[in-house]
Amino acid sequence: MATRHFLTLLDLTPEELAYLIRRAISIKIGLKTHGPTYTPFTNRTLAMIFEKSSTRTRVSFETAMAQFGGHALFLSPRDTQLGRGEPIEDTARVLSEMVDAVMIRTFSHTGLETFAKASTVPVINALTDDYHPCQLLADVMTWTECRGSVKGKTAVWIGDGNNMCHSWINAARQFDFQLRVCCPEGYDPDPAILQAAGDRVTLLRDPQEAVADAHLITTDVWASMGQEEEQAERERAFAGFQVTEAMLDKAADEVLFLHCLPAHRGEEISETLLDDPRAVVWQEAGNRLHAQKALLEFLLLGRVE
Repeated sequence: MATRHFLTLLDLTPEELAYLIRRAISIKIGLKTHGPTYTPFTNRTLAMIFEKSSTRTRVSFETAMAQFGGHALFLSPRDTQLGRGEPIEDTARVLSEMVDAVMIRTFSHTGLETFAKASTVPVINALTDDYHPCQLLADVMTWTECRGSVKGKTAVWIGDGNNMCHSWINAARQFDFQLRVCCPEGYDPDPAILQAAGDRVTLLRDPQEAVADAHLITTDVWASMGQEEEQAERERAFAGFQVTEAMLDKAADEVLFLHCLPAHRGEEISETLLDDPRAVVWQEAGNRLHAQKALLEFLLLGRVE
């Protein structure tokens, strides 16, 4: 079987993604019912390359491998030859001889693609400056657990047109729901990504208009990693884009709120929003573990049904 990578949601078919959501929910139920007794990864190793800091990504992938009976290796540029100038392709070829899969959290999406082209084992995008597809697996899983099928529903992205926004756009295409993207001018998502989604995605400027009758609302920090020096400028640009309980009140009765975390209370969200029962961010965060288990299983073992 040819090596499959997961660099964006578009690397899998809609049917395969729907399978992953079903499988992730099944894995979660099994873990809660029986404990970590399903161990298909005996003697398997996942290399985890981190160029950006992480809490949820590292803990979820490392725990996933441990509970599946395998092993995860944490690698940073400070500790490897990548930090001393070894070509990306060479590192990919070396790791392909030693491990079963590679997870990478990095800045350059082009660099990730270069690594994947040289790798003969599955490569997983655990976040780049352009996309964060693993988070979307957990997000759609959470939405599905709470509200059933997401097909035909309406989600709203409020804030920066960043990597999370790009992955939400791809999710609208792959999971067949409508997405309203609401950004201040100058902070739009990549036009090519937006255009490729066609009429599945609508670009708006007024958050109050965007959330009307929506089934899900989500956002992210205003300044992502590497943009800290823009914090003050971004706070001015995003004035009026804070997600609040009153904003959720304008949405559908069944509305949910998601946030990939970490959240800056008092900035992109109100101080108390995460305490609202419509906010399911802790369930969402926990689902990173189960969604990534399903992904790892699929890439290494194929479908298990």
